[in-house]
Amino acid sequence: MRTRNGILAALGANVRRHRAARGWTQEQLAEAAGLDPTYISGIERGRRNPSILNVARLAKALGISTAGLCEGVDA
Repeated sequence: MRTRNGILAALGANVRRHRAARGWTQEQLAEAAGLDPTYISGIERGRRNPSILNVARLAKALGISTAGLCEGVDA
């Protein structure tokens, strides 16, 4: 079983990977998702625990499903 920090780190890595695949900066993703760039940074570093609504906003901005963004993020 993963710890809370491990789960958040896995989600953050997924966000970073999908963002980088699009060639976007954190600022560009933040604008597309309607979130603050420092919030994106915190998510990618595993320091933030985003709500499911914000996970869905990120997924939509990245053009993937919420499930796809959470792939491999198991408890």
